[in-house]
Amino acid sequence: MIAYVNGIVEDISEDNVVIDVGGIGYNVRISADTASKLPGIGEPAKLYTYLSVREDAQWLYGFLSRSALELFKKCITVNGIGPKGALAILSVMDVDSLRYAIMTGDAKAISKAPGIGAKTAERLILDLKDKIQIDDALIGREIAETAAGAGAGNPLADTPQKKEAVEALVALGYGQTESIKAVNSIPDIENMDSGAILKAALKRMF
Repeated sequence: MIAYVNGIVEDISEDNVVIDVGGIGYNVRISADTASKLPGIGEPAKLYTYLSVREDAQWLYGFLSRSALELFKKCITVNGIGPKGALAILSVMDVDSLRYAIMTGDAKAISKAPGIGAKTAERLILDLKDKIQIDDALIGREIAETAAGAGAGNPLADTPQKKEAVEALVALGYGQTESIKAVNSIPDIENMDSGAILKAALKRMF
């Protein structure tokens, strides 16, 4: 019903923000990660939202990017994980980290979220592993939209050079997750060959 709210930050805490939209204040539930990236009070912000309707309450959940919202919506399809649990996971892991954890079966990382036990984390991995695009997990890099909503980035396209660099790092003994993160952290990567990417990524391993 409410695709997003775009207005002025009136109040903010670790798990909630009030956005003034045309004189109406919307309470929006947010993750700790989102809270840390929002602008200050009095500044403009745009959040993509999910409306949770229960018999006793209605809550808006907000995210700085569409991809974060979509991942949240995937999480709440898992038995035993409601909006509160999904938000808890996204409070201890950003979008890319959660994707990596799902693809690599890292239940330990996911179960660090409050209220999420090992069995629930394993169920989430089992249910979502096939729903997470391999390109998103291996080489997708999220460029979050600014809190003001000015300019949305798109995940970078897959390239053989990136894959080769990740595979080379793994062959050298580095973990897949840290290898992916190192490659994704390299700026101006589009015109680099796999050798140059590997060298740049190795510098980020230390």
